[in-house]
Amino acid sequence: MDLRIFIVKRLLLMLLTLLVLMTITFILFRIAPGDPVASMVSASLNPGARESLTRSFGLDKPMHIQYLLYLKNFLRGDMGQSFYYRLPVTQVLRPKLVNTLVLVGPATLIALIMGVLLGALTAARRAGKLDLFGTVIPLAIKAVPPFWTSMIALLIFSYRLDWFPSAGLRSPGHAADPILEKLLNADFFHHLALPLTILTLHFLAQPLLTMRNSMLDVQGEDFVEMARAKGIGERRVIYHHWIRNALLPVASIAPLMIGAIVGGQVLVETVFSWPGLGREMVSAINGYDYPVAQASFLIIGAVMIGMNLVADIAYAVLDPRVRLE
Repeated sequence: MDLRIFIVKRLLLMLLTLLVLMTITFILFRIAPGDPVASMVSASLNPGARESLTRSFGLDKPMHIQYLLYLKNFLRGDMGQSFYYRLPVTQVLRPKLVNTLVLVGPATLIALIMGVLLGALTAARRAGKLDLFGTVIPLAIKAVPPFWTSMIALLIFSYRLDWFPSAGLRSPGHAADPILEKLLNADFFHHLALPLTILTLHFLAQPLLTMRNSMLDVQGEDFVEMARAKGIGERRVIYHHWIRNALLPVASIAPLMIGAIVGGQVLVETVFSWPGLGREMVSAINGYDYPVAQASFLIIGAVMIGMNLVADIAYAVLDPRVRLE
């Protein structure tokens, strides 16, 4: 199959998946127990005022009409208005998305770099102490739920040792208007350190083990043995022949890893009270703020689906056999 046809088919499948995701989240929020109007007003409010508020949210219409309006507005770039903030959803979520990217971006980059380096070292020293500790410890951290690790880290490093702040993006009273001043200062990095470390450790195992296994597979290839037979130094064999060819599987899983981190940061943001997209989504669900919750789910889902698409294309480029029907 031609690569262009392969990409078009994957794009159409991605769009269909997004439509299914939008439909499911729309239905789930509306059939779930609870009433967004009741959560915002007192029981003594005039029934007429309650009905007026319900109409202003568009909740008085049948569900299928609400769904068609939702799709129509979405196609125009309108994701609705927040029930709680009374602001456009895009305006509410834009700064939250930036805060999430600030956390997820460095975590992804550090996990990939450390995973590749540790995977190469453990493969080069197979069956040694470094191989044992370098694989067992990341796997053990990966097996533990991130919210548990986050709470233990808070207990030790925030409440017992008082090394790091326990919550938030900045200290109370710390004001900074331009975005660069908000992100490039010591107070911000002090708050970022602990959640960034937890998120990085939880996603370190995948690139590490992928690189290690790929290195071990490449180790017995003819071109590696040929390089050694030519008298090339072992270090050069490792870096120029062994590692370079073992990096291909890591490059193909990197998009999947980004999608997993974006989806997995919700619990970490909630525990550390990080004002990102994941924490806002949890707050919107608890407060029956349908538009914000739907948009948050859609953004996270779109990133994960998009990264799967990138991974599929990367596989197709690196190995044309996956394009065969």
